[in-house]
Amino acid sequence: MTAMRRRVVVASTLGNAFEWFDYAIFGMFAPIISKLFFPASNEVNSMLLTFATFAVAFAMRPLSGILFGLYADRLGRKRALTLMIIMMAIGTGMIGLLPTYAAIGIAAPLLMVIARLIQGISVGGEFSNATAMLVEYSPKNRRGYYGSFQMVSQALGFTVGALLAYLATAYASPAALESWGWRVPFILGILIGPFGYWLRSNIDETPEFQRYLQSRQKPANTPLQELFTNHLRELVVGFCIVVMGTVSYYVMLLYIPIYAVRQLGMPMSGAQLSSVLSTALIVIFCPLAGSLSDRIGRRTILLPATIIYVIVVWTAVHYLLAAPSLGGLILAQMATSLVMAFIWGPTPVVLMELFPVGVRSTGVGLIYNFAVAIFGGLAPFAITWLIAATGDKMSPVYYVAISGAVGLLGLLLLREHRTDPTGS
Repeated sequence: MTAMRRRVVVASTLGNAFEWFDYAIFGMFAPIISKLFFPASNEVNSMLLTFATFAVAFAMRPLSGILFGLYADRLGRKRALTLMIIMMAIGTGMIGLLPTYAAIGIAAPLLMVIARLIQGISVGGEFSNATAMLVEYSPKNRRGYYGSFQMVSQALGFTVGALLAYLATAYASPAALESWGWRVPFILGILIGPFGYWLRSNIDETPEFQRYLQSRQKPANTPLQELFTNHLRELVVGFCIVVMGTVSYYVMLLYIPIYAVRQLGMPMSGAQLSSVLSTALIVIFCPLAGSLSDRIGRRTILLPATIIYVIVVWTAVHYLLAAPSLGGLILAQMATSLVMAFIWGPTPVVLMELFPVGVRSTGVGLIYNFAVAIFGGLAPFAITWLIAATGDKMSPVYYVAISGAVGLLGLLLLREHRTDPTGS
């Protein structure tokens, strides 16, 4: 690995981990945030308002994904990534410093929504551009391995966020946690800005994109016209695959700990510890899955992993409901996370290989953010509402099963590439 390639892996992985760090801590502290910023007539309504605010950031992501994708496909991945990380630091810092509803009334939830919107704009282009940077710097025969670090970074950000949440919950008194303890991880997130900017401003643009710029002629179509005219199948395939991956994240890693606390009466610190252990497994096994996909093919890994994943989720949640315990929660999350690693690992390179370099960031940004906004960001809200409306505590499993079926459809339509479709 060259020195610049190492620097790119570090800058993309750590920078992206910082972006996802906030999504983890918001979910982990959702019960406290709901109480402090969204007081309502009952706990369910308060949580629904909190999850709606969590989801509101996703409303901005499709638009920001397209805009940052167009920006990156025209001016480069490096510029887009540097701008996005500064915006994330601003949104995260705002949440950590906001006065509560008791202090400033209705302005508190409104400012929380604004902070989440800023974060949504920031993270909208993160996946496509950070992944493009990783894949376009990698050797052709190791693109799955290098692309997997995109998912390592997401799991790493969640692991660090869950660990800080666990430490705050385990070692602060309930009064201290509610007063200031929950704010500490968000305030630490302000450091995302200067450190992330330093990381990303000290890398070069990808060689593949530089070659594209040198050979680029005035295109007949805009990137969006090009995508919908010549790459419609690829858009559908990528969308379906992202649906499966995003639901696994927002249901099994973010929602299940809250589910364990609210529906099964487990301590918050125990649920957070379970998340730390399970996401650590993803950090370890994602590169293995990505590397295997370089050797035996992307679909060869993804098809069986998807089927096994749905079976494991059903078994784990059924077991957890039959005998609720912290040990059962840890086992359920770790088992599903192990299988998720083999879905997550090859996914970034599959998405990158769907599109030629000139529309890659735009195409992946488009499908990724629409899938996440519709199926991922709304998952905690939708499942909370389903359980309240039906009383069926197996609702998370049904949501996961639907996403698995959508993912299988995408994989069956996938025309697999193991080298760049442009031939570069």
